[in-house]
Amino acid sequence: MPNAKGYAAATAKAPLAPYSFERRELREQDVAIDIKFCGICHSDIHQARDEWGGSIFPMVPGHEVAGVVTAVGSKVTKFKVGDKAGIGCMVDSCRKCEQCKEGLEQYCAVGAVWTYNAKDKDGVPTMGGYSDKIVADESFVLRMPDNLPLDASAPLLCAGITLYSPLKHWNAGPGKKVAIVGLGGLGHMGVKLAHALGAEVTVLSQSLRKQADGERLGADHFYATSDPETFKKLERNFDLIINTVSGDMDWNQYLSLLKVDGSMVVVGAPEKPNEVASFALILGRRSLAGSAIGGIEETQEMLDFCGKHNVTSDIELIPIQKVNEAYERVLKSDVRYRFVIDMASLNAN
Repeated sequence: MPNAKGYAAATAKAPLAPYSFERRELREQDVAIDIKFCGICHSDIHQARDEWGGSIFPMVPGHEVAGVVTAVGSKVTKFKVGDKAGIGCMVDSCRKCEQCKEGLEQYCAVGAVWTYNAKDKDGVPTMGGYSDKIVADESFVLRMPDNLPLDASAPLLCAGITLYSPLKHWNAGPGKKVAIVGLGGLGHMGVKLAHALGAEVTVLSQSLRKQADGERLGADHFYATSDPETFKKLERNFDLIINTVSGDMDWNQYLSLLKVDGSMVVVGAPEKPNEVASFALILGRRSLAGSAIGGIEETQEMLDFCGKHNVTSDIELIPIQKVNEAYERVLKSDVRYRFVIDMASLNAN
């Protein structure tokens, strides 16, 4: 019998609609969570529309899951009923490979088990957070900061860790000049986190339309990339550039903004390959790199950091009945800066 309800895409062309399904019975190391809020990530749209290929339908998206623990298995030690808890992009991994042993489960050699649009170790398709409840192994469940609102904390579980991980890995902090390319769901978290880490933060956006927002979020400088003078003015200026943009762009222009030994880290996923001129790297000993979310330990570190520094996402809270409208608005960049679904609205169906 179905014991969970949510919204699912039945096919790549179908709008999301009400859907009932089964969650697994509680195992001895499992935690059951009553989902209160779930953020909407652009990758939810890509996968629900099979734009990356290989999508599993019906699909319940959602990997920015925040809620309250309702039950724990007999061997659970990290959580108790009533705790605030979250689930991000992963619910399992092989736990045995070199990456998993180093706390880099997101790079599992066998392949991490994603929170949705994947198959668990029993071959059962995973279903995400656009639903009323979820069950997961405690090793992949996170403690949410008690002092932060649960709704505005939900996007930290993807957008937050996606920016925190490269900022930490490339040593963003005092004395470092960091540029965030794009001020959207990912970029606005990059500005907040880089500022909290003590770096000098610049936003590179297509126009100056969001300048006031950028400065409010913690940016020290804001430049329009549509102005050709920007690239001349900022040549060899940054230690680190985090590129959150998924659209077409010339990466060579941005590489020219790096100091010697600077790095540009890509966290956005353009649909088409980019051409990079070798001299854009050679003539400054520059690095072009990529980064994907973070491991469980680092994600918990990020949540604790956000609790300490009072960092949350800027959100627009919506009922689940408006999820399809929200998808269209995300594609138009018409959100400041992350949609979060209020799961209490499921009971309005």
